[in-house]
Amino acid sequence: MSSLSTASPVDVELVPGKPPLLRAGATGDALSWVAEHRDALRAVVAEHGSVLVRGLGLRDADGTGAVFSRLATRLMTEKEVFAPRRTYSDGVYSSSTWPPNQPMCMHHELSYTLEFPGLMMFACISAPTDGGATAVADSPTVLDALPADLTERFERQGWLLTRSYNDEIGASVAEAFGTADRGAVESYCRANAIMFEWQPDGGLRTRQRRSAVVRHPVTGRRCWFNQIAFLNEWTMAPEVREYLVDVYGADGLPFNTRFGNGDPIDEDVVHLLNSVYEANTAREPWQAGDLMLVDNVRTAHSREPFEGPREVLVGMADPVHLADCSPTVEVTAG
Repeated sequence: MSSLSTASPVDVELVPGKPPLLRAGATGDALSWVAEHRDALRAVVAEHGSVLVRGLGLRDADGTGAVFSRLATRLMTEKEVFAPRRTYSDGVYSSSTWPPNQPMCMHHELSYTLEFPGLMMFACISAPTDGGATAVADSPTVLDALPADLTERFERQGWLLTRSYNDEIGASVAEAFGTADRGAVESYCRANAIMFEWQPDGGLRTRQRRSAVVRHPVTGRRCWFNQIAFLNEWTMAPEVREYLVDVYGADGLPFNTRFGNGDPIDEDVVHLLNSVYEANTAREPWQAGDLMLVDNVRTAHSREPFEGPREVLVGMADPVHLADCSPTVEVTAG
């Protein structure tokens, strides 16, 4: 059953199991339409956490970048990326390089950093033949659906992200930090509460502890805000995990997550987190030309497996500081 939102001056279709949908119609001029409806679009995101705009006809990186710039208060440069992206222009990126047959599970973009996007923007230039939706989940709802004893532990202890950089898999040091200069990397880590250790082979290992639950900087609502499940070893396909452990060792995985005190997170906990996300997922297949806006603190997003060519451009905007979200633990370098 669908309904129309009346809190904003545009008609938004609300259908259970799907993100809020706004039909722009054949505008022929996406930038002018977005400029005219910018405040209304942002109001919809504030009300619902996300919105999918259909009918804009976005076709290329230049036009998409102009739309992103018009919608954003400020576009961000990504740091601490976990998978490579192509940069089209300042603040306009490709989707993360990730095997198309593997899902990118629900997460909040850059939730392991001290400054992260408040607004995520996605534009579909080319839709896949099957799958590949950018699905969304409301984080306060997910938080309420999780067992209280588990969320209380994560609130007390936070979560720990461990990363092992190498030149074979995942983002390199240069891609993650914007430089390969050791001194600059070390300065960044010290300034951002990241413990670092250079390995004999020249690789880098890092550890950082972050809050798992934060308060929305505008509404104050408590949000399950992290990448605990997505970046955990048990979310990987079993054959991928076994291969990586065999090659790099259990402590040398490209990324992994733990409880904030360093205890490992059991496989059943990770499966529980992903199952609660799935029970609260809203999805709509991409159509070429679509635009999606997502409140990155309130709403988690994912990328589902797909077949065929898929080109979705990404913009990260309106930076938020973790300190402005009433974090439940003190951030530390592991």
